[in-house]
Amino acid sequence: MLTLRDTPDNPAPPGGTLVAAGTRDDCTLRVATWQPTSRTCRGTVTLLQGRAEFIEKYYETIRDLRARGFAVVAFDWRGQGESDRRVDDPHKGHVARFDDYRLDLLAVADMVLAGMPQPHLCLAHSMGGCIALTGALDGWLPFRRLVTVAPMLSIRMIRAPAAASLLARGLDRLGFGSRYIPFGKPVSIATNPYPGNRLCRDPARYARNAAAARQVGAGAVGDPTIAWLAGAFRAMARLRDPRAAPRITLPTLIVAAGADPVCGTAVTERFAARLKAGHILVLPDSRHEILSERDAIRQDFWAAFDAFMPGSALPTPAEVERHAAPVPV
Repeated sequence: MLTLRDTPDNPAPPGGTLVAAGTRDDCTLRVATWQPTSRTCRGTVTLLQGRAEFIEKYYETIRDLRARGFAVVAFDWRGQGESDRRVDDPHKGHVARFDDYRLDLLAVADMVLAGMPQPHLCLAHSMGGCIALTGALDGWLPFRRLVTVAPMLSIRMIRAPAAASLLARGLDRLGFGSRYIPFGKPVSIATNPYPGNRLCRDPARYARNAAAARQVGAGAVGDPTIAWLAGAFRAMARLRDPRAAPRITLPTLIVAAGADPVCGTAVTERFAARLKAGHILVLPDSRHEILSERDAIRQDFWAAFDAFMPGSALPTPAEVERHAAPVPV
């Protein structure tokens, strides 16, 4: 049975509804929905997780969104959380191809989001941002506005990305796609010690997320497989093509982390500079997980989010620009 897990520092927001959504290739996803806690409803925000994440990690964000008047849809991508696996080892962060994530999101849109209040909006993190931007580029993303935090357009932890991409694609073609990346382990990055971590500078939130990861067990997957890495390189290369960003017409706000050791902020800034319907805000002191950062950083994020997302009236360009720093072309 599908469940939402609690820890003392991370209780599940009350009033949630859990459903199972089936994709057209017979994958079952865990999906949770909440209604707003305010008197009026401003629409529905769908959360798109990063790699190796799970619904429980977003409880604080869900409470923040509900208090702002939004209904919320949260789900686990295939291969993580409590959604289906396509490999025997549930600790592997595996997907056969990145296009499968499109099947996940469209299944959630058809079976769950269709019954939620309009307008339908999106908040995406890291890998979820890569998927969302790809969907916006290809015209299938089912949202009216997109906010993406620290989108995965490059991976800084890989020292020789060109060589790693060639190796991953070659091994994938040879049939090794379901194996861990070289030296990969079944341990979630969220459970590493706080000192020297790449994710955030808030020790309390880091400890909370680590406890949640231990509580969900295999739901907080370990390192990715070769197929995941090969697919990630293909998706990132598509978005980094200088012709890609100008073709995105969906209103988009990118919030990047200035001290991000996971995804390359400079690459994200170059991408954002080419957007015709988008803006970027760089939070200079933030590490990769902006939504789990210190209060001052999160307050800056939510100020930009509030200015960008629709309420009683759409924000004016001046209001958006007030929270979105210009970037060099």
